[in-house]
Amino acid sequence: MKFSGNIDELAYPFIFEESPLCDFEILTDELCTVVGLALTAIDNTQIRNSLEELQPNIFHLNGSIRGKNGIFESDIEQLTKEYHTFRNSVADDQKRFVLPRGTGPVVQLHYCRSLSKKVVRQLVLVEKSGKNVPQTLPRFANLLVNYFFALTRVLNQEMGIDEPEYVSINYPAKPQP
Repeated sequence: MKFSGNIDELAYPFIFEESPLCDFEILTDELCTVVGLALTAIDNTQIRNSLEELQPNIFHLNGSIRGKNGIFESDIEQLTKEYHTFRNSVADDQKRFVLPRGTGPVVQLHYCRSLSKKVVRQLVLVEKSGKNVPQTLPRFANLLVNYFFALTRVLNQEMGIDEPEYVSINYPAKPQP
């Protein structure tokens, strides 16, 4: 496939490219969009403010693969700080993983968590294709997974929504220290 020459028929300049870079950019665009959707339904001011600050960084992540790196150590430090704040506000924080449940914005944030994993995997493919991937990108994307998980836990806790812990039958339990 190739561009028809009519700019009205071109969704994105790199849409017909065969490298994994375009797929990474489309995934991060989707992630940023779902964050925006979740934002419209979240009343918690602290979480809203955090997501509003985060959203542009997701587009910085997007552009970092083809343009100059826009994710810095300070971005990772800030997201880590916010992740720890939210994680530490969960009363039953001993649960390693829960079944993804909740109302609209919580499920959207679970979807963001899942998309963030796909972003990390796409970065693996980008690097495998020969493109140098700045290490701040996979670190930030991995951190996003945990950050979104913490947000879902906080919001469900606020709404009194039960989150059954998921315990896998596929892997042996790890001994508790």
